[in-house]
Amino acid sequence: MNTAAIIEAILFVAEEPVPIEELAEVLEEPVSSVREDLDALSDRLEGSGLVLRQVGGGWRLYTHPDTHPYLERFTTTTSAKSLSRAALEVLAIVAYQQPVSRGQVGEIRGVDSGSALRTLERRGLIEEKGRLPVPGNPAMYGTTTLFLEKLGINALDELPPLADHVPPSEVMESLEDTFRDE
Repeated sequence: MNTAAIIEAILFVAEEPVPIEELAEVLEEPVSSVREDLDALSDRLEGSGLVLRQVGGGWRLYTHPDTHPYLERFTTTTSAKSLSRAALEVLAIVAYQQPVSRGQVGEIRGVDSGSALRTLERRGLIEEKGRLPVPGNPAMYGTTTLFLEKLGINALDELPPLADHVPPSEVMESLEDTFRDE
């Protein structure tokens, strides 16, 4: 694979502008060679929906300005706005249990929730709030101010009480007995 394609992939997943020196280090290429690859990538993107820009001390891919009216229309569609049922479940767990790790969310849901966590993080509804001091140092997640804004609340204590949605204690005890090891 050519280095311009690798640079494109790196910039596609990068959340911040990537300095040319960092690209050169990752590619194990001289800065001058990476600069040529960036020029080649910029040329290749001509006429596409993306543009390559040098901003904030690094390089980044952006949508072409001519696409903005269509992107604005797209963001109002159902598919662009809705979260999957899994993502909503994970968001509820994070909101009420934060800070919470991916493993803890998975234990509560009974399935791996990494994809839903990434979606929520990408949409700015959750963020890493720290790391657990255990082997592997798993990330701990919590909600963001954007989450509060979308819900129309000022603080987490304005969330509806979970007790309103939890089954009675005898039902919970019955469920717990079912899952206890003999």
